[in-house]
This record gives sequence, C-alpha cells and structure tokens, in this order.
Amino acid sequence: MASERLRSGGCLSYLVGCEQTCAGVIVDPTLELLDRYAALATEKGLRVRYVIDSHTHADHFSAARELARQLRARIVMHRLASAPFADIRVDDGERLVIGELRIRVIHTPGHTDDSVCLVLPDRVLTGDTLLIGGTGRTDLPTGDPDALFFPAHAYKGRASSTLGAEERENPRLLREPFRQTAAARRPPRRRELPDPTVRVLAYCQYGKISTLAAATLRTMGYIRAVALDGGMEAWAQASYPIEKGATR
Repeated sequence: MASERLRSGGCLSYLVGCEQTCAGVIVDPTLELLDRYAALATEKGLRVRYVIDSHTHADHFSAARELARQLRARIVMHRLASAPFADIRVDDGERLVIGELRIRVIHTPGHTDDSVCLVLPDRVLTGDTLLIGGTGRTDLPTGDPDALFFPAHAYKGRASSTLGAEERENPRLLREPFRQTAAARRPPRRRELPDPTVRVLAYCQYGKISTLAAATLRTMGYIRAVALDGGMEAWAQASYPIEKGATR
C-alpha cells in the first residue's frame, strides 16, 4: 500500500493507493494544497479514483469538489452529508474497492452526523472523530456529544496515535464530564426556531463555521438562512456598527 500524509496548518489529509494496480484515493483534501495533490499522485504513479471527505468540515474549505473535477474522480461522503455534490454516499460497514485495497467505512457520528472513520489494512483514519489526546468538538451543527464514539488534527505536532493509547490517556473519553460540557455549549436546536420562514443570520469570527451553520439550517427547512460573508472580522474591518450586549 502506498501512502502519503500532507499537512495544512493543523489539518491532515492523505493520499493512499494500491501499488499493484496504481489506483488511489485522497482523503480530506484542503484548498491550500490543491496543486500538491495532483503532483503527488503523478509522482507516485497513481490514478485517483475517489476523493473522500470524512465529514463536513467547519475549520477549512474542502477541496473535494475541485480536486475531483481536475482528476476525474468521484466524491465519497456519508449518506447524511448535506453536500449536494457527493457522487457516492456510503454507510456503516460498506467497503470501497481501490484496486486490491479495501477501505472499510465506520459511521462515527458526534463531531458531525456524517462523520466516518476509514479502516485501512494498517491504520484507521479518524477524521475529527478522535483527536490525539482529545475528540472533535460537538457544538457545531449536527454535532451530538451523546453520539460521539471516540486523528486528523495535530494540534501539538503529533500525527498518529493508537486506539489503546487514547483509551488509556485521552481525557475526553471520560464520557460523563465530556457530555455535560459539550451539551452546555451546543447551537440552538430546531425546536427553538419554530418558524421555518424566519430570516436567520448565522455569523462567527471569520465566516467559515457560520457558512456550515447556514447550510445545515437550510437542509432543515430554514430556506432563508444565510451566513455573514467574512464573519465579524470583515464586518469590523468595514467599520460597520457593532452593538455589544450582555453575555449569558
């Protein structure tokens, strides 16, 4: 099995391939490395058949759509993913065939409801389900601390761990305190927004998480949900008025 790990900030993506048949797959690509993926596949002599997003990303923009177009590959996501451009929607227990390589899909909701882990012959790619020494946050749209099972981010420079080490050392796997903390931070649920025709503005600091929030709300029926382009950072730089209220 051929493999290569690529880093963009704290996020990791992977090129994995079958050396016997020269078939490959790219997992969790980011826009910052778009040109690098194609060059690396050529360097390894791999023809990329699939581009997989392990979940709907909130901390960066996925390059899956553009990369799949360039490489004439098919986009793979879990069946619950809100992205309209996924070509293949997978579910728990299904397998992707890449030449002689088999990748098993495990549905692991919690960080998002469409999160999956990918089981390879010698490792597991966990997306944001399991981080080294932590877990993916569950207070984003479709996150659920009670559904969280258990690295793609390397916040302290480490790029891999073992399930055994995480079970022994990961403080987030002490589930009861984690559930209470995460539940206290969770975004409003649908029942708190009773009128689906109301205009909803989602915003965050830079506009990335709010873009995901608005898209999720629209899939829930709130068709007038929009995100503040560029977030509060762009709003402040444009010298638009900001009124601060009491914190809760």
